[in-house]
Amino acid sequence: MSSKPEQKETHQANGAVLPIVPMDCLTSPDRGQRVEPSDFLGPSGDGVEVVVLESRANAKGVREEDALLENGSQSNESDDTSTDRGPEPASPLKETSFSIGLQVLFPFLLAGFGTVAAGMVLDIVQHWDVFKYVTEVFILVPALLGLKGNLEMTLASRLSTAANIGQMDTPKELWRMITGNMALIQVQATVVGFLASIAAVIFGWIPDGHFSIDHAVLLCASSVATAFIASLVLGMIMIGVIIGSRKMGINPDNVATPIAASLGDLITLALLSGISWGLYKELESKAYVNPLVCAFFIALLPIWIIIAKKNAATREVLYSGWEPVIIAMAISSVGGLILDRTVSDPNFAGMAVFTPVINGVGGNLVAVQASRISTYLHMSGMPGESSETAPRKCPSPCSTFFSSDVNSRSARVLFLLVVPGHLVFLYTISSMQGGHTTLTLIFIVFYMTAALLQVLILLYIADWMVHWMWGRDLDPDNFSIPYLTALGDLIGTGLLALSFHILWLIGDRDSDVGD
Repeated sequence: MSSKPEQKETHQANGAVLPIVPMDCLTSPDRGQRVEPSDFLGPSGDGVEVVVLESRANAKGVREEDALLENGSQSNESDDTSTDRGPEPASPLKETSFSIGLQVLFPFLLAGFGTVAAGMVLDIVQHWDVFKYVTEVFILVPALLGLKGNLEMTLASRLSTAANIGQMDTPKELWRMITGNMALIQVQATVVGFLASIAAVIFGWIPDGHFSIDHAVLLCASSVATAFIASLVLGMIMIGVIIGSRKMGINPDNVATPIAASLGDLITLALLSGISWGLYKELESKAYVNPLVCAFFIALLPIWIIIAKKNAATREVLYSGWEPVIIAMAISSVGGLILDRTVSDPNFAGMAVFTPVINGVGGNLVAVQASRISTYLHMSGMPGESSETAPRKCPSPCSTFFSSDVNSRSARVLFLLVVPGHLVFLYTISSMQGGHTTLTLIFIVFYMTAALLQVLILLYIADWMVHWMWGRDLDPDNFSIPYLTALGDLIGTGLLALSFHILWLIGDRDSDVGD
């Protein structure tokens, strides 16, 4: 019997490894007798593992040192290897709850202390003249903090996925991803920062019916300059974190997004406060400074657009990535309106210091989960492809939080971090005497209830939204995180304001002003 022509090794599109061998290996050395399946059985009758070292999750080649995919070269443990079924979903995220929690814990605490610092800064600067006389700046706070989170966390999610699937292995690929993505976020930061200032002017004008052109230009200059500088600094930090994570064998999805927020809120809020205060001081004597600042940053737009268009990795996002960040900015601005209306009310003392904390923690946790689910789906193919890993129906809360898959496991871990994390942050704020608020037991109970409810809602929405976008040919790395973090801002601010209002109604005076 003559052997059939040699066939090349094949593998599943989702990166799952099947025991596939070339056809010429199925014949005996003299090529006169085909080897029977029993020849692959060990002494005990168990099948011998046949390992294929190539995974399609990496289109560029073998990536044995990637920590996330280190088990990708092992055989699938499933007994069903028939080829008449569609590609089986990949299971590259072989992480235990302990390993997930261990990797997330330090970045989570670091990010939380960053939001605490941002809250302390806002608690101080709310008494500055620019915040007293140009109150629309308060509307910019959640919008710009959310914009920073949207751009940097989306950048972190894109780069984490690119690193995990082998698109940043060579120096040339790495440089291409860095330049394209940095130019892209500068375009998005400038445009959305400008739109955020317009939203702040509109939301400030609607309740009072008062409009000042000088204040409008001040808001525009402050917003655009803050968004541009913060995105530049945080983008460079983000790239360093992802490169360092890969070299240390840590999954970038677990650490990149929290670290993006660790200094992000503090840097963005400090820049907004300092820039708006400086421009407000120049408003009377040098009125031309504010429009000049606006014109300068807008004039740089064509340069960043040209750089981003030349890069294939960012060209599509440059054209299609505007809807989520703009809608997210509008959602966050509604949260800013709530903050603007409550921060000056004595019955809501403490809103200024606690709002960045509850919003930041919720946004950080849901961004980690969204980034992990997106990476998991990218292991199965491309957005829009039919896959068992992308359910088409709305998931049940039980499947989101209590199933055995790795994404449900990470959701439980992230949810369990809420209470101990917030207790640490509340103690830090209290020890620093921030918020003019006494931390009574009833206040902590209401605060924790709001924080838990916020994260619970966000994690469930993330599970649904990422899979929904995937099934509609939308890359979740670019579209899901802006919506989720903006919803976190709105839900967190709303629940916190509701908690303060209930505390005031039931007469918990210990939680009122303590000046």
